[in-house]
Amino acid sequence: MENQKYEDLKLGERGAIISIIAYVVLSIIKLGMGYSSDSAALKADGLNNTTDIIASIAVLIGLKLSQRPPDEDHGYGHWKSESIASMIASFIMLAVGIQVLIDAVTSVFQVGKESPDIIAAYVGIFAALSMFFVYRYNKKLAIKINSKAVMAAAKDNISDAWVSIGTAVGIFGSQLNMPWLDTVTAIIVGLLICKTAWGIFTQASHELSDGFDENKIQLYRDVILKVNGVKGIKEIRGRNYGNNEVIDVVIVVNSTLDIRDAHEIATHIENVLIKDNGVYHVHIHVEPISLSVSV
Repeated sequence: MENQKYEDLKLGERGAIISIIAYVVLSIIKLGMGYSSDSAALKADGLNNTTDIIASIAVLIGLKLSQRPPDEDHGYGHWKSESIASMIASFIMLAVGIQVLIDAVTSVFQVGKESPDIIAAYVGIFAALSMFFVYRYNKKLAIKINSKAVMAAAKDNISDAWVSIGTAVGIFGSQLNMPWLDTVTAIIVGLLICKTAWGIFTQASHELSDGFDENKIQLYRDVILKVNGVKGIKEIRGRNYGNNEVIDVVIVVNSTLDIRDAHEIATHIENVLIKDNGVYHVHIHVEPISLSVSV
């Protein structure tokens, strides 16, 4: 199972590489056309894609580092490298988002601002279609290998597609004697960059601080309680190592059971959680209890 997870990480690199190539090409086109057509919205969209390049590179680095096996000072492996890389990327994205907002607000006070060339809108439409196809590929890949990092990249892809559509709409609208609409769209793009950065930061910090989905804890509790011989659960906790879930649980069994029977119950729980529920590793502590005592 562990070898398969390492192979999935290698496969996930494809999605990050495709995203990087797409973002490099689109950011060059958008920034070039944005400056030549004097479109604040398209320039903001192009800067958004430059942050996406950094974020995708961070995902790629995280995927590569996560493949390193355990060593002397990383006994649990390097699975959390993905989350660390995502957090670094979120800081960079936030800085660029703030800069886009500053530039957009500053442009509001420019005198005699004219509507950008309409070709900038067509660039936005082309970019939206391109990112939609990248999104479809990454989403399919993320589901196949069960990768949170690649799925996050896919969500970023589709959000970028919508941003490009918004950019095109803003530029088309500015042609109707409303040049200020291009600036408003740039402000919206800046806010979206900051929102995406905040979402990546909160998810990464949640995982790095050993946060875990409460609904999954309840699901695993219900699964364990259905195992024959389990009389109760004193404690159950979960944490993430990258895309891998580790569950710690203290179960209660009949005190009359011998050690071999208790061990078989623990082994059965491990098999159910790992094989049927995709948990990476399970730590089980068994405590005896008299049948006359309720848990």
